[in-house]
Amino acid sequence: KKMRQWHDLLDPVTIISVHAQPYRLALHLPMPEGREQTTEIKLTVEDEQGSMENIDFRAGTLQIAEEQTIGGRRFVRIMLPLPPKEMGYYRVSAACRHQDPVFDKVVRSLEGSARLIITPDSCYMPEQLQTGKTWGLAVNLYALRSERNWGVGDLGDLRRLVAWLSGLNAGLVGINPLHAIRNTSPFGISPYSPVSRLYRNHIYIDMEAVAETSGIRQSAPIPETIEVLRKGGRIDYEGVAEVKQDVLEQGFELFYRDQYLKQSPRGRAFREYLAAEGAPLEKHALFLALSEYLLNEHKAAAWPEWPEEYRSPESAAVETFRRNNHKRILFFAYLQWLIETQMAEVSAAASAADMPVGLYGDLAIGAVDSGSDGWMYQDVLAEQATVGAPPDDFNANGQDWGFPPMIPDKLRESGYDLFIRTIRKNMQHMGALRIDHAPGLFRLFWIPKGMGAADGAYVRCNQEDLLRIIALESVRNRTLVIGEDLGTITDEMRRTLQHFGILSYRLFYFERNYPDPAFLPPERYPAMALSAITTHDLPTVYGYWSGRDLDVKKQIGIISDEAQYARQKSDRERDRKLILQALQARDILPGPLSVDPSRIPAMTPELCRAIYRYLSVSPSKLVLVSLDDIVAAMDQQNLPGTVSEYPNWMQKIPLLLEEMMADPRWQDLADMFRTTRVMDRESAEAPSALQDFAASRRIPE
Repeated sequence: KKMRQWHDLLDPVTIISVHAQPYRLALHLPMPEGREQTTEIKLTVEDEQGSMENIDFRAGTLQIAEEQTIGGRRFVRIMLPLPPKEMGYYRVSAACRHQDPVFDKVVRSLEGSARLIITPDSCYMPEQLQTGKTWGLAVNLYALRSERNWGVGDLGDLRRLVAWLSGLNAGLVGINPLHAIRNTSPFGISPYSPVSRLYRNHIYIDMEAVAETSGIRQSAPIPETIEVLRKGGRIDYEGVAEVKQDVLEQGFELFYRDQYLKQSPRGRAFREYLAAEGAPLEKHALFLALSEYLLNEHKAAAWPEWPEEYRSPESAAVETFRRNNHKRILFFAYLQWLIETQMAEVSAAASAADMPVGLYGDLAIGAVDSGSDGWMYQDVLAEQATVGAPPDDFNANGQDWGFPPMIPDKLRESGYDLFIRTIRKNMQHMGALRIDHAPGLFRLFWIPKGMGAADGAYVRCNQEDLLRIIALESVRNRTLVIGEDLGTITDEMRRTLQHFGILSYRLFYFERNYPDPAFLPPERYPAMALSAITTHDLPTVYGYWSGRDLDVKKQIGIISDEAQYARQKSDRERDRKLILQALQARDILPGPLSVDPSRIPAMTPELCRAIYRYLSVSPSKLVLVSLDDIVAAMDQQNLPGTVSEYPNWMQKIPLLLEEMMADPRWQDLADMFRTTRVMDRESAEAPSALQDFAASRRIPE
């Protein structure tokens, strides 16, 4: 690798701090002794708007920084100063000229170009959080029931949530990933197993907000179908996706005829969206249209199973299909436009309500290899490997998550295009973004296809490059970043994440005074953190207290040994007592309750709220409340290690959104946070550590 760089005129990408300027750019040239004094170089630096700056280095001005002999040939490294630039993405082109054919003994000139990325040193931090803290609600959007949705929570429901929660002085609304998925059970319904992380799932479209479907929605049998989906006990992804796509297809015909072709204001807005998105959107839409066709014609669902001529986006067969199916491809792009338009409206509503953060999104660790991201970016993804976790005390067999990893060197050679697009797209409209499995920015556990996790190995990532790109996109999009730093993570990784202004992700269940199992006092939680009790992969507080999760694991065979079951039940009993003792020590335990867990067989709203109060007095900038906890849900949304044995991602919350919004428990919760969090949208005194961090990490506008 070290030798290869001498053969490249320019490194494919250079990433530097905005504070590391002026910067000297390295060029590598094959050149006989002494000829550098008669060589001229012209650099062109082009910004994202197409503005160019030319810099000429005349003969006799070049200084050799280093030289190397490779295969009997002399190579030189020349360092050229670049003028200071603002943060952003640039294209640097170099043209080297000599009057004689000195380069490789046959050519008089060498040309090349590379990407230059200039970044801040830290991610964005909202002004109100630099010295304050707030709280918010974590919502599995798909699980929301309402009187108006079509059997799955949608962006209309999210808009109402934002309006309601801002009235309760909440600072953020957390949602599951909205990535595009197949919407087919059992493997195609997880929001963390998308076909694309660049584009979103059309089941979240608020159908009432799509003007061209107004008459269609009332036509039989659509209202009857919607009513069945809405009243179903579990989410029917196939049913919701099918009825929404059917109505939207009819609506698109009207839109295409009356708006797109006539170039009405709405039609022009769509055309502008297409132009701004460019090739990635067209290829995603092309992939969906092609998938539909090949599934019908060849029963091939995954692109690696397609006929050979369709496996490359650049093939002649794919180009022919694109020309012959323009309107169908346009339809799938239209769905993305609707989602993006509605997301922008919800985000704007959060900003107008002066929520310190607003929408808090979630980025899955990868996309399935059979999806559009995998098809479009074959060159940078490892087709013969998947990402997972090694065997450990919690999972003796390890884990295989089924995603192809990005190949670090190939990704770098591409100028980090896929990574940049993924971060940027997921930060759009989001005041905060959670990055799933943050240790994956440092290293990923690769498992060869067809082998077990025990045969895998860690592969290092270009961590500083990735973190600097995240920081740049964070500042540009004004998006706070949270790194999910659970599991196998080193202290050094956590320090590096904090250095870049990325908040830690701390869960009450796991924050202990190790090796003592006692729960960590709230004052010892880090300030640069989002703190919560649980996640979608862990028991709700009601399920945890009752041991419901352990009973379910025993019932379906995850816990097969009676001794193991008894041991875990005993540990849970111990933890219930430790929770009560921790609350009592902070004078937070509700009055009538005892520290004897046997006298509290079931979780109560008061005890649940007390645990959240325990978190709320911590210095953590953000505290996230799980909707499932407040509505007393017993079962977690996802049980890792299961597929059809458990209703993963299919459970609806037990209350209608309209009933929730009228429930006085929410006002009690808001009142509790008002006394412990900075809730009045005004600056307040922060602990000195926070003030020091805010001062040292001030982000330039």
